Amino acid sequence: HLPGTSEEVAPPVQQCFMVPRKEINVVSDMAKWKRSQAYADYMGFILTLNEGVRGKKLTCEYKVSEAIEKLVALLNTLDRWIDETPPVDQPSRFGNKAFRTWYAKLDQEAEKLVSAVIPKHLADAAPEVAVYLKESVGNSTRIDYGTGHEAAFAAFLCCLCKIGVLRVDDQMAIVFKVFNRYLEVMRKLQKTYRMEPAGSQGVWGLDDFQFLPFIWGSSQLIDHPSLEPRHFVDEKVVNENHKDFMFLECILFITEMKTGPFAEHSNQLWNISAVPSWSKVNQGLIRMYKAECLEKFPVIQHFKFGSLLPIQPVTS
Repeated sequence: HLPGTSEEVAPPVQQCFMVPRKEINVVSDMAKWKRSQAYADYMGFILTLNEGVRGKKLTCEYKVSEAIEKLVALLNTLDRWIDETPPVDQPSRFGNKAFRTWYAKLDQEAEKLVSAVIPKHLADAAPEVAVYLKESVGNSTRIDYGTGHEAAFAAFLCCLCKIGVLRVDDQMAIVFKVFNRYLEVMRKLQKTYRMEPAGSQGVWGLDDFQFLPFIWGSSQLIDHPSLEPRHFVDEKVVNENHKDFMFLECILFITEMKTGPFAEHSNQLWNISAVPSWSKVNQGLIRMYKAECLEKFPVIQHFKFGSLLPIQPVTS
């Protein structure tokens, strides 16, 4: 048992239930995933944070705990390692192999990094929690990154909440301070090592790499006195407001990375700009996230289960 809690600490996640890629029955095991405690806890975490940032700007005041500061320091370390691991010269334009060197350092140091974030009396949880951190930065074999890796980082934060490292009053800081810093580091990884999108649906997908900042970002904009969904395709509006709203920060990154008319390279987002209100955008994105990410086998086949996010059926 974790000291001071009723949680049992299992061996590291690798030794717990994992989705065996060749043996899984897609229909039955996807159903098992949707009924699991892990799915319930994960979605509960996403929706709680969605409510926590509703109507709030990135630049507003909020509590920053010691645990939040330690998580930001962890992400700053990952950022520094990128600077220390420059891309190598290679024939192919995408998938720079220097990413594997960067990832090998994370693979080696992950438990140590997590141990610096959690109190000593919870040290037994570090091996399990560290697995989600390693899963959250992309795949070192394919040198790609996508919404499944993003989900692993959200699961990492969810686990820290479950063991009591992060608390209810950390909600805004989790999104605005930690997750936003994570996005910055992932964008730097994507640009530095020219990472491929993992499982991208091209113009029919919401975004090549992210999904959660669109959900939480649209919640931020609910009941905004002047900004409506139709405004996020306006370059001037995005440039003037992106530092306050995660959604607009995502749009800015897309326009920096892609060329041509917005309606062509980001058709799904273009369609969303016609939705009349941010609350409807938010509700629609949550439904889309469940259908296109959490209930798609190519994405969820890599999700890890352990004692903190168990595959067992939900009990309450």
